[in-house]
Amino acid sequence: MKNTQKGKLTFLGSGTSQGVPVIACACPTCCSPNPKDQRLRASVLIELPELTLTIDAGPDFRQQMLRAKVKQLDAILLTHEHKDHIAGLDDIRAFNYQRKADFPIYCTAKVEQALRREFYYAFDENPYPGAPRFEIHHLEVGTFQVANYEIDAIEVWHHQMQVLGFRFGKLAYITDAKTVTALEKSRLKDLDILIINSLHQNPHPSHFNLTEALEFIDEIKPKRSYLTHISHLFGLHDEVSKLLPPHTQLAFDGLQLTFNYSA
Repeated sequence: MKNTQKGKLTFLGSGTSQGVPVIACACPTCCSPNPKDQRLRASVLIELPELTLTIDAGPDFRQQMLRAKVKQLDAILLTHEHKDHIAGLDDIRAFNYQRKADFPIYCTAKVEQALRREFYYAFDENPYPGAPRFEIHHLEVGTFQVANYEIDAIEVWHHQMQVLGFRFGKLAYITDAKTVTALEKSRLKDLDILIINSLHQNPHPSHFNLTEALEFIDEIKPKRSYLTHISHLFGLHDEVSKLLPPHTQLAFDGLQLTFNYSA
């Protein structure tokens, strides 16, 4: 019999690359006083017994760690190399100090190349005192292990860029997807919770819009689904929520979910 453990997921950010509100924008969404319309860049915190990690560390990483009162972090999983998913990695210095060691980063070899360009000073043989220090673990599509947990890396495509989604037992988190192969869809069956990107209602070359996200959800058939990586162009949280079918919701910053992880 499998050992089922409870996990908790917190949406640290549910916005797209510019966040919401967007700088200098006066649209109704960006001017909304509703906290659910105020979105930092997309990221989640995963908490399992004896393991706490985030997926992605964008420009808002420091603010997200402070807002969620994260006192200990064991690893970061990176989906891909775009700035809104990696730009906050300089701030892992706080966890370097806490751990007195390099910080574990799980990513593909291609993402590591981007980190070496963007954070070149972190890879110097004789680094500047106080520079962030990364312990890189290479990921490929398939199952990998962090501490005592097996996690599945799911391949999706963001236009022509490979992006990794992650499955933890009965929960899967996928962002920046536009196309997903039949093989990778088959690895997303039997989910309690699916989190998937939905940029807005209009067609987009590298992201699911609302129609595509709902079609994907209908094909995968999770028990519940949440939309994330949301643009200000999508509209107001309360208005968009009225368009969604049962068991599908818009995510928002600070939303917490519990899920089952079977070891």
